[in-house]
Amino acid sequence: MAATYSDLAGKVVLVTGGASGIGAAIVRRFAQQKSNVVFFDIKADEGRQLERELSDQGLHAHFQCVDLTDTAALRAGVVAARSTHGAIDILINNAANDERHSTEEMTPEYWDDRVTVNLKHQFFAAQAVLPDMKASNAGVIINFGSISWMVGQGGMAAYTASKSAVIGLTRSLARDYGPYNIRVNAIAPGWIMTERQLEKWMTPQGEAELMQRQCLKRKLMPDELAKFTVFLASDEASACTAQHYVVDGGWV
Repeated sequence: MAATYSDLAGKVVLVTGGASGIGAAIVRRFAQQKSNVVFFDIKADEGRQLERELSDQGLHAHFQCVDLTDTAALRAGVVAARSTHGAIDILINNAANDERHSTEEMTPEYWDDRVTVNLKHQFFAAQAVLPDMKASNAGVIINFGSISWMVGQGGMAAYTASKSAVIGLTRSLARDYGPYNIRVNAIAPGWIMTERQLEKWMTPQGEAELMQRQCLKRKLMPDELAKFTVFLASDEASACTAQHYVVDGGWV
């Protein structure tokens, strides 16, 4: 049975990329904590299905179809969430896209798109919710990175560059907003067995490498990331900020 953190009950939690994969697991876990969860995604069918699933359980999860690569739409989504559900207490910047890309074929437009998907929206989501947190003199922001750059993964330079930059963003925000009792941390997942990963990237060769390099000789599941995320957002982690937590089964 997963832990329950009473301080999370009633908190307004915003999760980006919450309709599937790790994000959906995070939405479920916060909803089970009795938080009031708002989640953004462009996957409308999956988002509405998850909202219905949790609502049928008597839990509070509210889907908004928001394109995070459109900063104006992101800002408008935060305004709509605030007006309907109240000030944002916790922000989980989970959304990302790890599509592989060739350095030789990279265009400026594709580079900008990858950075927007994997880094830029984290800053502007934080910027949009920080006034709420400053007014409350409390708040939590968790930015998702990746171990891909730490293990020297190739074939996705814009992705790894963006994900390494998450640490700099996290530490800067933590320094600037610590005086307002706002905690900012980053989580770097390892290879987590989401449906997308299993469909697109998991091969017999990949699985063999995973079992060789991880200390834990098993596959890691989205809910394992979600449980750690909920802990880090709770008051049990009240002294943790400006840190980068690797959750990878001991790969790095």
